[in-house]
Amino acid sequence: MNGIAIIIIALVALIAGYVCYGRWLAKKWGVDNSRKTPAVEINDGVDYVPTKKQVVFGHQFASIAGAGPINGPIQAAVFGWVPVLLWCLIGGIFIGAVQDFSSMFASVRNKGRSIGIIIENYVGKTGKRLFLLFVYFFSILVVAAFSDIVAKSFGVSEAFSEAVNYSNSQVACTSTLFIFVAVAFGFFIKYKQPGTALNTALSIILLIVCVALGCLLPFSLGVNTWMILVFIYILIASVTPVWALLQPRDYLNSYLLIAMIAAAVVGIFASNPPMDLPAFSGFMTSAGSLFPILFVTVACGAVSGFHSLVSSETASKQVEKESDMLPISYGAMLVESLLGVIALVAVGAVSAGGVIPSGTPQMIFSQAVSGFLTVLHIPADISYTLISLAVSAFALTSLDSVARVGRLSFQELFLDKEDDEKNLPSWKKVLTNRWVATIIVLIPSYVLAQVGYAEIWALFGSANQLLSVLALAAVAVYLKKAKKDNKMMFVPMFFMLAATLVALIQLIMNNIVNFGTSATVSALGQAMQIILGILLVALAVIVVISCCKKLFGKDEERADA
Repeated sequence: MNGIAIIIIALVALIAGYVCYGRWLAKKWGVDNSRKTPAVEINDGVDYVPTKKQVVFGHQFASIAGAGPINGPIQAAVFGWVPVLLWCLIGGIFIGAVQDFSSMFASVRNKGRSIGIIIENYVGKTGKRLFLLFVYFFSILVVAAFSDIVAKSFGVSEAFSEAVNYSNSQVACTSTLFIFVAVAFGFFIKYKQPGTALNTALSIILLIVCVALGCLLPFSLGVNTWMILVFIYILIASVTPVWALLQPRDYLNSYLLIAMIAAAVVGIFASNPPMDLPAFSGFMTSAGSLFPILFVTVACGAVSGFHSLVSSETASKQVEKESDMLPISYGAMLVESLLGVIALVAVGAVSAGGVIPSGTPQMIFSQAVSGFLTVLHIPADISYTLISLAVSAFALTSLDSVARVGRLSFQELFLDKEDDEKNLPSWKKVLTNRWVATIIVLIPSYVLAQVGYAEIWALFGSANQLLSVLALAAVAVYLKKAKKDNKMMFVPMFFMLAATLVALIQLIMNNIVNFGTSATVSALGQAMQIILGILLVALAVIVVISCCKKLFGKDEERADA
């Protein structure tokens, strides 16, 4: 099998999934443009802002992509390329995209509220608080892992080669320029409201200018300095109105990310790289057993619980009309599945005799794609820097989105639906203040980030997939209350529950058995994984049981359809 054949199979399957299954879901659930969306009805200018479809798609895709669709398939390739390809396609179409779409749909039909509030409405306050605690701890894991990745992709270090340090400096300059340009672009869009054509033209021009200046004027700062600067940025980005930074920054980045995907696809068709990996390596490999390891390693490329938070916490508050939800949520997930397949082709192309090369997944991906593009006479060093920039953009956009999600979840933890937010007790006003809530998310994240993303990545991956189970269960309950078909949620929910619980229990037991003896993970890192792992399993099991009682119990009150 070669790269072109694999990409064609993926494109046909994903397009067919969108046209057939995605549209069927929209019809089944009754997507209706005559209903006012929360963005239009509430429109507070901070979180609720009616926004054009392509801009919200840019935010959604840039936020959900992260480093996962590149890391996961490359790490899981030890099982062979066929299991990874099948999981990216089947998981993406029937589980991941369904979760993203249903989470956004349920949120839009519930005034843009999060999955936690949906659980409160249809399961109970205890279930909501447990879920929000899960999200709070999960957000700490994500912020810690991704801030470490971003700092190491921006900073210079004696541990890096001269070429890597120079590339990091270029990436850091370009990303910094993106942020300042995004703010100016956000004000321009808000007050001038340009048309789609002008938006697109300006975005491409600004993108080219930032990349050119970043490559010509790189600046060097140490990894630790960048870690501090990244957290300062997160703090500001998490409380700034979405139109001023989050939307325009993600919109600009989305062009870079989509350009990277398009360039990779063109490069694959031009070079037709071989797939130098076995089709199937067996059920047991050096990474462990195919079940459950494959299904928690290939996370974002097939299904990711984090997506449900973006869909219901931020993107749902920006949807202008209901028909926009299908391309924004279901469509963005399928593009991410395509990126996962590209990552699989990339690792297969640079492998030798079925052996995956050494280096981080990001390095392997950048090396492979820059190699594809040499066929088009694009210098490898330039394309490598540009691909590295795009990969780091994935991580940065996910970083401030999940910090905002963590802030909103922490605030909702202390708010009940009957509360009057203008007349809260003093202690509630303090804890629900957006600055205070953000700091409470970021302080433990900063401490955990010092351990290093590699030591917490396994826990993050398993917790991420377990979060998808909670989202699927919550939406299934909502659909039942709304008298809508929810049977398509059952198989994804119970399959992911089995896979993630087994993976988390294995992770906890391995850390207990090998405590203090690991050559790669510190005792502190192992202790954190044991404690957080047990806590996350306990919270998830209680929430799932509560949802199942409502899901399979007698019908009660009808929800807003």
